[in-house]
Amino acid sequence: MQVTENPTIVQPLPFSRGETAVQSSTDIVAQQSSSKVAILKGSDLKTLVSGLNSIGVKPDGIIAILQGIKSAGALQAELVLQ
Repeated sequence: MQVTENPTIVQPLPFSRGETAVQSSTDIVAQQSSSKVAILKGSDLKTLVSGLNSIGVKPDGIIAILQGIKSAGALQAELVLQ
């Protein structure tokens, strides 16, 4: 991950009684090497979890994905973590 700060000086319009200010501009570049993406066929939870397992997603990643799907309203189930 690379984060670059590029502050810019902002000048007020003439006769506006404004103040010179510094406006921050941040560029963030994230790269991930050797990533895998899979297209899963099927619409059930078992297919999703086994597909995520097959591409090497760790259990905490699978839990986070399922929680995200549930919070988006696309999972009509109760998640019980043990």
